[in-house]
Amino acid sequence: MGFFGRLRESLSKTRKDFVEKIDGLISGRKSIDESLYEELEEILIQADVGAETAFNLVEELRKLTRERRVGDPSGLKPLLKELIRGVLGQEPAPLANGGNPTVILVVGVNGVGKTTTIGKLAYNLRLQGKKVILAAGDTFRAAAIDQLEIWAGRAGADVVKHREGADPAAVVFDALQAARARGSDVVVVDTAGRLHTKNNLMEELKKIGRVLSRDNPGAPHEVLLVLDATTGQNALNQARVFGEATGVTGIVLTKLDGTAKGGVVIGISRALQIPVKFIGIGEGIEDLRPFDAGEFVEALFA
Repeated sequence: MGFFGRLRESLSKTRKDFVEKIDGLISGRKSIDESLYEELEEILIQADVGAETAFNLVEELRKLTRERRVGDPSGLKPLLKELIRGVLGQEPAPLANGGNPTVILVVGVNGVGKTTTIGKLAYNLRLQGKKVILAAGDTFRAAAIDQLEIWAGRAGADVVKHREGADPAAVVFDALQAARARGSDVVVVDTAGRLHTKNNLMEELKKIGRVLSRDNPGAPHEVLLVLDATTGQNALNQARVFGEATGVTGIVLTKLDGTAKGGVVIGISRALQIPVKFIGIGEGIEDLRPFDAGEFVEALFA
């Protein structure tokens, strides 16, 4: 099965709770009325698009329906598809490519698949011919360092680590020095799975950012926030808090294959104006892929 087929399959739960409900809503209706719009808004909210985004999409749909003089309810679905495509952006958002080396800081709460994502990202970068170093900045959880080393082995990347409990900023500093000495192109920094309600841990992230920028002006060049799609609207709340603390430049949405809440992609894109750069659709090392809005929408509505 090709990637599009796998993406379509991974969105099957979301499609059932979203697109199929829309089909059921418009099926057999003879006209577009207020109750249809209200029920459509409810479907969007239930798909974890978010209340504000759902309201705005329906308002834009009303406007588009009037402008194009659409009277048949069956005409709403392609219009909605067009609007969602617009929300998600017209072009894929590539990773930043600059610096000596390029530094990617990866953040997120416990349990979202952050370390696993880093391993898959390293593999993706290695396929592009880049030399990659992983910085084991999660020094608070012993298993995190071991897990990162396993993924580094699979991806063909190097690891810079310190002992458990060491200063994460010191690990990051040493990783930058190692990257220059070894001629590495990219440093990907793992961080502790920080609960977004803990201010002291957020301050630690800011400290890492300061160390990076002092040693490598412009770094980090990317701050990727890993979110678990199965958490729905809670993922949106996490994105807001991390965005304020670390200046998130892109979202990695994991576990799309195990949830009916894939609509959160739309909510995040609309509410935060932060691009979704990667999506995870499985457990394999090749299952982290750059996010393509057109591909996503086609797979969702397929």
